[in-house]
Order: sequence, then C-alpha cells, then structure tokens
Amino acid sequence: MDDNAAFDSSPSDNKATYVLSNVVEVVERILTFVPTKSLLRIASVCRLWSNCARRVLRTQQQLTWVSACGPSSTEVHALCNTLAEEVEKVFLLPKTVLVMMDCEAFKLPGYCYRQKKSKRSRHSPVEKLIQVFPKNCDIIGIASPGIVLTPTGSPSRPPEEHQEGEAGFALMFPSMEGVHIRPFHFCQKSLSPSTLKEAGLIDNPELRVVLLFVYDAYKSGGARFLGQILEPLAKSKALIAGGLVESVFPTSLCCSRGAYGVVGLALSGPKVQGASVLLDQDVSNPKAAEATIRRLKAAKIPERNTLGFMFACVGRGQNYYNNQSNVEADAFQKVFPGVPLFGLFGNGEIGCDRIVKDDYTLCDTDTDGLQHEYTTVMTLVHLG
Repeated sequence: MDDNAAFDSSPSDNKATYVLSNVVEVVERILTFVPTKSLLRIASVCRLWSNCARRVLRTQQQLTWVSACGPSSTEVHALCNTLAEEVEKVFLLPKTVLVMMDCEAFKLPGYCYRQKKSKRSRHSPVEKLIQVFPKNCDIIGIASPGIVLTPTGSPSRPPEEHQEGEAGFALMFPSMEGVHIRPFHFCQKSLSPSTLKEAGLIDNPELRVVLLFVYDAYKSGGARFLGQILEPLAKSKALIAGGLVESVFPTSLCCSRGAYGVVGLALSGPKVQGASVLLDQDVSNPKAAEATIRRLKAAKIPERNTLGFMFACVGRGQNYYNNQSNVEADAFQKVFPGVPLFGLFGNGEIGCDRIVKDDYTLCDTDTDGLQHEYTTVMTLVHLG
C-alpha cells in the first residue's frame, strides 16, 4: 500500500517540478510573496529563477520603514534589534536608507567604543546598522535629541513624538522610476561650488526636494558654513527642509573630529513633488497647529507613496503645548490619515512655506527666511 502511494504521488511531483522549472508566469507569481532577502537567495537556484527574481525586484517600488521605541532588552539600541528582525520581512531592495535615532545612544560608552575584553561583543549602533543593509546601500544617519516616528506597519498608524528615551527609525528607499535620490555629505573642507554641483544641489533643473541636516553648527564658523549651503538652495526652485542636529553617521573621511558639516538627500525627477508649511512661534495650541498643517492640502499632493516629515525645535513638543503630548503629530494624522510621519526635534529648523509641483514652485524665499527657532517645519514629499 505504501509502495502504491509513493508511486501515485510521483506524477504530481514531476508535474510540480516541471512547472517550477519552466513556467515563468507561475514562478514570478510565487516570488511576489517572498521577502527580498529570501528572494536574493532564491535567485541563485537556477537561471529561470534568477531572471524571475530580477523582474520581481524591479516591481518593488514602494518605500518602507522600520521603527522602534522604548528601552532595549539588550546592550544595543532598540532600533538595531528591531531592524535585524524586520529587514528579513521587507519587500524591497534598499538603495538609500535614512536613519534617525535619539542622540543619547551615542553618549553611552558601550555604544561608542570597543572596550575591555569582556565587552568586545558590543558594537556601536552604526556598526549594527551597516551590517543589516546591503553593502552597496547608501546610509545617511542622524542623531538628534528627539524623534518623530510612525510605528512599523500601516501608514495609517498614529505617529508618535518621542522627546525622551530610546527611539529611532530607518526609511528604506528602493530604486524608483522617475525618482533619483542622491545622498550628500559636506564638511568645511569639502564644501565648494563643484561639490554642490556634483551632488545635484545646483545647476540641476530636475531638483525638487532637499532634506538637509547640519551638525555642530554652533561651533566657530558654523553659521557662515550654514549660509554657504542655504544661499544657493534658496535661489533654487526646490523645497528645502531639515534642521540642526547633534551628530551624523557614518562620518565623512574628510571630516576632522569635531568639525561641523551637513548631510542630506537631494531628490530629483519628474515624479517628485513636495510641500511644506512653517508652524511659527504663534502656533501654540492644537487648533492652530491643525489649521496650519491643513494648508498643505492646497498642494493637492496624492497621499499614496507620500511621506510626511516633521522638523521641530526641542523647545516645542509637550512643554510648548501646556503639557499636552503629541499635539503636532496628532494634528498631522488628522489631516493626512494615510501618510506616515517621520522627523526629529533639533536645535534649529530649516524650511518655509513652499510648494514644488510639476514645473512650478510657489513661494520663494531668501536665505534668512529658511532658518528658524522655536518652530516646526511640516513637509510632504511625494515619490510618484
């Protein structure tokens, strides 16, 4: 009886083997349900599977993110632990990653240096993060006093403001048709018109959005350096948004220890759209915050494949709104319930009221009009 059962199952096994070895449509359909890391391993099985895997990877145009908060149960930051698990489940091949973490993580000796023999297993958050992503992936890392994040999963989950404790997120951008994302990193030694042009920040008619983060700007010469960055950008037709942060990672090879500099992402291409509003010092209650954020609706930017960014002063948040927490993040979600929100609390804000859509820019401003204190810059970035 057992022999007959084995004999009976043979034709169906052979048929399945034939289909998985020869029928492209079936293989590709199956591979769409396989996370990217597993998909890359599967691609080495045979030429057919390799070709199918490549085609599936090209269709993965939706960005994704992983976020974490709360005290870690291990010696490493909560985001590092979560990333190690969640990156196995994502359905994209990251080309560019934007990471933001609370700066307290970088003040702990165990995070920053290899120590005694008994602690050699401890790695910095930077090392842990770099190990998670592909070797050819561009990583821009920001450390700031506070973090704004949307929990991992659905974009409709309520965003959270974290001004204390461990928090962080990693935004993963795949290669997208009609969207070109170029990371940049300049310090006082490397900044020049030629490097700005090489990064696509000047003389680039397709530049739409620039997210930039300046570190150690309080040091002597930092204000002048910031002006050198913002002056050409203020003249462009791109949306400019960001802030002054505590530190960045990985550091540039040209940077000396303690030098000020800037990192960021230049987003170009016909499919990129952006809009931003400034919540100034007069916006100090939930109703006013919602009314200001609602002005972004005028840009008529599609919510699908759109990100929200919130760059706020450390002086705002709960204390600014009479001990009410999460006011600005809640207001954003009320106006844009399907758009995930990410960002930081920093030491200064960069941005203004501006709309960048198709071939026009609404509301130009000068260099001084881009720098603020005790404000929040709320931004939408659409990626086609």
